[in-house]
Amino acid sequence: MAMSETAALPAALVGTGELFQLMRDGTARTRGELAQLSSLARSTITARVDALLSSGLLEPVGEAASTGGRPPTRFALSRAARVVLAIDLGASHASVAVSDLAGRVLAEATVASDIADGPQKVLDRAAGIGQDLLAQIDRTVSDVAGVGIGLPGPVEHATGRPANPPIMPGWHDFDVPAHLGRQFDGPVLVDNDVNLMALGEYTSRGESSRHLLLVKVATGIGAGIVADGRLLRGALGSAGDLGHVRVADAPPDVVCRCGNIGCLEAVAAGPAIAAKLRAGGLDVEGSQGIVDAVAAGEIAALQAVREAGRDLGSVLATCVNLLNPSVVVIGGKLSEAGEYLLAGVREVVYQRSLPLATHDLQIVGTTAGSQGGILGASAMVIDAVLAPRAVEAYVALRTA
Repeated sequence: MAMSETAALPAALVGTGELFQLMRDGTARTRGELAQLSSLARSTITARVDALLSSGLLEPVGEAASTGGRPPTRFALSRAARVVLAIDLGASHASVAVSDLAGRVLAEATVASDIADGPQKVLDRAAGIGQDLLAQIDRTVSDVAGVGIGLPGPVEHATGRPANPPIMPGWHDFDVPAHLGRQFDGPVLVDNDVNLMALGEYTSRGESSRHLLLVKVATGIGAGIVADGRLLRGALGSAGDLGHVRVADAPPDVVCRCGNIGCLEAVAAGPAIAAKLRAGGLDVEGSQGIVDAVAAGEIAALQAVREAGRDLGSVLATCVNLLNPSVVVIGGKLSEAGEYLLAGVREVVYQRSLPLATHDLQIVGTTAGSQGGILGASAMVIDAVLAPRAVEAYVALRTA
């Protein structure tokens, strides 16, 4: 049964989902400690904890020190109660993972996959990998609490449908949740891949990064915004479309694929840098070729990447003033060029942004790395299926 299904919960157990939120941090607690944290009566705590134990969402994990009499039992989130399927689709790859309810990756695989193959073929391929991973860890489709998927294009998050994605022919308005929902129980949640990278980065960094801006620099350029621990998507899901902001001093003849002149993506993304290097006589193809040239110490590549960092920094300076993040994370394939890209970004951001906005600002590379999209997809689903109402619905089904 899916956590999103509904059933009648006895009046005495209403509020069980709210109590469960105190256990989501993974800390083991006794009934007495929960009573102190929640200010609820001990009898109410006992009834709700017993219901959560019966549903499998909590499990006993030993005893606390006795203060006289029988030692009280501690309880904690049962990470293994259900699993989450997380899918990160790129232009040319599909990464699939299974995680537990704490977001810990239990199994994962990445394969070559062309997004232009169309939604049915690509999604069925990812679903098949997911089923194989479930079998590897002795879990079944019925154990899946929900599915999270990141797509390399604009997504209407409320419906899970791609919205005119430029590199995804055949995907516009395709009902991704309905297609995957025929194979898996639970909610199917869809978002832009960069949003999920930002959420994954926040998840891996923790509460010290509640105000975070992640910028993916690869074939395109996009940003994911986390404000006070919450992902900002905007009114229609297009927040963070950084690649199509005009660079003030861009050459007047640089035309972006969106049709505008001087977009950041047209001057600082992988294809633009590679074209510039080829014009200078260096045989470079794509973002990986640029990273390889930097690693080989090619002076032209080092200069081009640092200049791209400056162009990126000129746009990010405005973002820093506007959003006041505590950390700006540079991810994506070109971030593997390391300090050369970061140095260019820092040079301009610290020069052009207001002193108060940069006082404690960190501009760093990613810690989540290639797992960022997977971690974000998993976190997105976990937040949905362990929300108070979803927990109460699940408890009602399991204890009926």
